[in-house]
Amino acid sequence: MILALRILAAPFALLYGFILFIRNWCYSSGLLPETSFELPVINVGNLAFGGTGKTPHIEYLIKLLKPTHKIAVLSRGYKRKTIGYFFATNESSATEIGDEPRQIKQKFKDEIHLAVSENRVIGVPNLLFDAEDTDVILLDDAFQHRAIKAGLNILLTDYNNLFTQDYLTPAGTLREYRAGYKRADIIIVTKCNPNLQQTEKDKIKAQIKPLAHQQVFFSYQKYDDLVPYFNQNIENQINLKSTDILMFSGIAKADSFENYLEQNARKVLTAWRFGDHHDFTKEEITKLLAEFDKYESENKILVSTEKDAMRLQTDEFKDLLKNYPIYYLPLQVAFFENDKEKFNQTILNYVEQNKRSY
Repeated sequence: MILALRILAAPFALLYGFILFIRNWCYSSGLLPETSFELPVINVGNLAFGGTGKTPHIEYLIKLLKPTHKIAVLSRGYKRKTIGYFFATNESSATEIGDEPRQIKQKFKDEIHLAVSENRVIGVPNLLFDAEDTDVILLDDAFQHRAIKAGLNILLTDYNNLFTQDYLTPAGTLREYRAGYKRADIIIVTKCNPNLQQTEKDKIKAQIKPLAHQQVFFSYQKYDDLVPYFNQNIENQINLKSTDILMFSGIAKADSFENYLEQNARKVLTAWRFGDHHDFTKEEITKLLAEFDKYESENKILVSTEKDAMRLQTDEFKDLLKNYPIYYLPLQVAFFENDKEKFNQTILNYVEQNKRSY
């Protein structure tokens, strides 16, 4: 069935690929300009549409760099309702800046600057004007934004769907040809099994065929303790082993989120899946709560992803949710011990060697 669909989609993929080829050739040959900036600019992106873990890797870089640097994050702000450049504050909503940028801003607040702009070339100068103390810029999902030339390109690829085994959309999930990986300086295989063995890492590296200048690293996901939406019962940490849960999510790939809860909760009552960056309605949340109320359990809660909470922690939904035990499950990434120190040092060396001279 999948093979038949790919065959049917092949003509559209070829047309899309031809357009991409011409566009990339124009940038690579210099017919279209690439703008660079005189300070460290690190881009975290991918070749596929969604679900490779860009946001937690951006957060990892922030934690690594913020003790010694003032960081500014520039994102597109996918599915926000505003247009153009928008400089975020601690009060900015997901509607204004998008759910993932809001997650980052809420987590680090005044420790970082954050802005959104569809056009990164316009966004960077505006961001530097609004945040003059910035000395490192992190670009969120700008690997295909060729008009801006990052100093360090980090390419993410999902362990469960490596770009080497994927196809160009609509036959697969790739935004551009696999050969686009050659523009990367660092390739991170994400969402790995925490017990991944070196022999399998070597096999994956052989599939990727990194160029001489490229480094390949491997990361995996870790979940933190549940966090209440509205600080209710915040002093009581939830023991999942004795708790029944109704889980719901609106992310690209919910498998790891759901698997973690299924393995750690006493019982999963049901799971509701919505599309990535889903705009929840009051009607949907009312139905979700009605479903939750049907279950007879002395200890039950609702659990979403952190990204979903960014869209639901608003005045619009607070009246519906504030009296319910609703939590989100924070996610972070970790590198394997034999990768962590080398990756960290690579980032720190790049930033130090390219710091802005005042």
